[in-house]
Amino acid sequence: MKDKLKRKQNSQRVLRRMRYLTFMAALGGFLFGYDTGVISGAMLPMRRAFNLSSSQQEMIVSVTVFTAFLSSLAGGSLNHMFGRRTCILLAAAIFTGGSLILGFAINYTMLVLGRCILGVGIGIASLTTPVYIAEVAVPRMRGQLVTVNTLMITFGQFFAGMVDGVFDKYFPVEGWRFMLGLAAVPSLFMWVGFMSLPESPRWLAGRGRSKEAMQVLYSLRETEHDAEIELQEIVGALPQYQSDDSGHSTSHGSYGSLESQDNESGSEDSDSLAESIHDQGVVSRCFEMLAHAPTRRALILGCGLMAVQQCSGINTVMYYAASIYEMSGFEELTAVWLSGFTALAQVVGIAASIYLVDRVGRRTLVLTSLGFVAISLMGLATSFYMSRISSGVVTHSHPLCEYQPATIWSGTTSFCYDCANIPGCGYCDGKCVQGNSTGPLELGFCENGSKEVPEWSYETCSNPYGSMSVFFMVMYLLAFGIGMGGMPWTINSEIYPLKFRSLAVSLSTATNWIGNLVVSATFLSLSSPRALTAYGAFGLYGWVAIFGFGWLYCSLPETKGLSLEDIEKLFRRRTDGLDECESIDDEKQHLVLQSVPVMHH
Repeated sequence: MKDKLKRKQNSQRVLRRMRYLTFMAALGGFLFGYDTGVISGAMLPMRRAFNLSSSQQEMIVSVTVFTAFLSSLAGGSLNHMFGRRTCILLAAAIFTGGSLILGFAINYTMLVLGRCILGVGIGIASLTTPVYIAEVAVPRMRGQLVTVNTLMITFGQFFAGMVDGVFDKYFPVEGWRFMLGLAAVPSLFMWVGFMSLPESPRWLAGRGRSKEAMQVLYSLRETEHDAEIELQEIVGALPQYQSDDSGHSTSHGSYGSLESQDNESGSEDSDSLAESIHDQGVVSRCFEMLAHAPTRRALILGCGLMAVQQCSGINTVMYYAASIYEMSGFEELTAVWLSGFTALAQVVGIAASIYLVDRVGRRTLVLTSLGFVAISLMGLATSFYMSRISSGVVTHSHPLCEYQPATIWSGTTSFCYDCANIPGCGYCDGKCVQGNSTGPLELGFCENGSKEVPEWSYETCSNPYGSMSVFFMVMYLLAFGIGMGGMPWTINSEIYPLKFRSLAVSLSTATNWIGNLVVSATFLSLSSPRALTAYGAFGLYGWVAIFGFGWLYCSLPETKGLSLEDIEKLFRRRTDGLDECESIDDEKQHLVLQSVPVMHH
């Protein structure tokens, strides 16, 4: 009876610890989402305050994505050398500094500097927080806890949209300072919170600090036996061979190096195998990782998942949602609020995935999500095409408004939609003529002989299919959130062996950011009438989702309920010839545990 009571108390203690730890780590995800989402609403008052040109606005947006890409590459080495906890503390400090610079910016240069600094923090946090959560989580809860991080990203984006709306309404002149500066509050909270949290036990074991790793596991697992078994699995998954000074391969067994480091009678040979691994250069580690067939397969899957996630168009929707709604015929204010509230659909989708991830599995969620994402994108493409052909027929055009360069259509002005996309042209009563936001330059062009003044359409046209676009936008975000929003991050945090985990997650995160940069920087160009048009761009993203579905159906394994060490085995093949060199010597597994003092609670 006492044993049952003690186990229940330990279970409750572990659950509380997991929730606190995950919440603190997921604040990094919230800041990631907030800082990427807040700029869309802050840009309008910033543009007025500093008279920003189009190129300057593009720089303010894209510089954050670019620096996040660079820092995600460097972040792998930082994680490798200094640990997950240290990198999260560093990211929190960077978030705070960047937010304060933006809040007190007095010119364009300070805006760019602040956004650069935020990008560094976002890049480090985006790769570190899911890895940290995955490495400390109880295996049965790992999928849920890692997905919480992605939920916080999308909640941060939604929250940013609401903050933008409130401050823009009540503080239209200086409200952007509060929008950008408020991020300093949760970043300070995260920094303080992480001061009391432990380092990842897997990183500690990889550095040969098995005593510390065991102490952390004792505090995070229900029983001492669970902690000891997990440490066996962790250290048993470490490589067994290192090169001696003469360049020959020397076997240390599965635990030999760790044991010798923790023994009080250690000698010059007590430096762990893990230390020698960490001392290798990044380039040599990259080559070693790519030469290791199971890790290479996992890396292709992980980077491919990130590429499909980005190239199926999610950040075109998150960065340009208001512009997309304007394309659908909604007025600017309506478009801004619609973009904020439809972002809530992705939050709902990811919240559902937290409940489902450890019940139905990662693979099922990813494939289901991608299938509905493809349907939604094709629906969006159809809605934009229907918007064009139903927007009003053009019977007469001014010579300067009758044609525009085009790629997938003739370029001849046939509908109001075509006319409104030509700078300096507008539509009224079947005619496409020169004008501006107030009306046609020559009123006589729009006279129709009746007393009623014809409706003037400039930049947008009336659209009976606007609700169709809203429906498929919400369906897209909901479907994306259920699987493709969080699962790529969850899967990438668990499929790599400990030796290469930091480097591999760094590369997959960099793939995500470079995809983000390419897609977000090309959307407005691709969706213009000169290129693919809006319906062509969304059709392209739809085909990417269809291709991704087929590829992942053939290559994505299920990882639900498996330990991180068991997941590694999913990528091994008989032809790899790794069974002998990677087998675990049971005697040496227990030697490391004998060197660790048992802690009784």
